[in-house]
Amino acid sequence: MRFLLTISLSFWLVAAQAESVRMLVQNSPLAGSQFYALGDFWGEIKVGDRLELVREPDNPHDSKAIRVEWRGHKLGYVPRTQNGAIAAAMDAGDKLTARVSSRSDNKNPWQRLAFEVFVEL
Repeated sequence: MRFLLTISLSFWLVAAQAESVRMLVQNSPLAGSQFYALGDFWGEIKVGDRLELVREPDNPHDSKAIRVEWRGHKLGYVPRTQNGAIAAAMDAGDKLTARVSSRSDNKNPWQRLAFEVFVEL
């Protein structure tokens, strides 16, 4: 029991000292990048770069749509098959962050850029 208390106390102290604690929610490929600005900024985008997630509940193609932006430029979307939980979390007011997790020169647009989504605790 003392061991668990020490671990819990240690986690609390680390969390209290950290600016925030975040938990990985998912890692996804970027959808639709061939239609947006990814190609225009490909040479500038780096692994680890912050991405913005923007809810589009009025999107005519998908009411759970989430736009992915880099420095104010629309790069694409969270894939439709993977956006349900993130959309629900955003709608509930959860604080989510995202970052570039990998890039590839692959010709397949679904394999060019992947990103991670975190919930801030």
